[in-house]
Amino acid sequence: MGITRRGFLQLTGAAFMTSLVYEFTGQSPAMAAEAGEEWKLVDVSETSTICCYCSGGCGTIISVRDGELINVEGDPDHPINRGGLCSKGSSQFGVNSIYDDESGERIINPNRLTTPMVRRAGQSEWEEVSWDQAFEEIAQRIKTTRDENYETESDGVTVNRCEAIASFGGAALDNEEAYALQKLCRGLGMTYIEHQARI
Repeated sequence: MGITRRGFLQLTGAAFMTSLVYEFTGQSPAMAAEAGEEWKLVDVSETSTICCYCSGGCGTIISVRDGELINVEGDPDHPINRGGLCSKGSSQFGVNSIYDDESGERIINPNRLTTPMVRRAGQSEWEEVSWDQAFEEIAQRIKTTRDENYETESDGVTVNRCEAIASFGGAALDNEEAYALQKLCRGLGMTYIEHQARI
């Protein structure tokens, strides 16, 4: 099939216009407003992990630089989510850091709790306690409740149970943590053991 002079000029013009449109609409560092800044993920170490929100088990990649969280994104190699994250999973970064409205810089989220807090009976304010004190108080309350409510026999049948304590597992627990929690609950004689994934 032969091509005419007019057809050749039309094809050449179309090719030129296509490359021109591509050049002006494509991403170009020379045309970026802040081309001098470094990319966010330069010199980071990446680690695969699981999203902390629901029982879906979606894979994420966290990027860390100098011990500081830089980025959270979906893991494209994960068989469950294949790189996609829901709105909650995409907002995981906001648990740790937020961007300041005035300066635009990333800061540690001021609403993030970093120490245990307790509200005493009859009080309206929360108070900070140390981790050791929190563990001690929780352990003491569990022991007291179990000792006061442990049954060994009911209607002539050996039961060895404590119905005054319940466990409600969260989706942030991985398989090994859930196994250890189940062993602890069964060892305490608990009968009400549930998990968020079943609700």
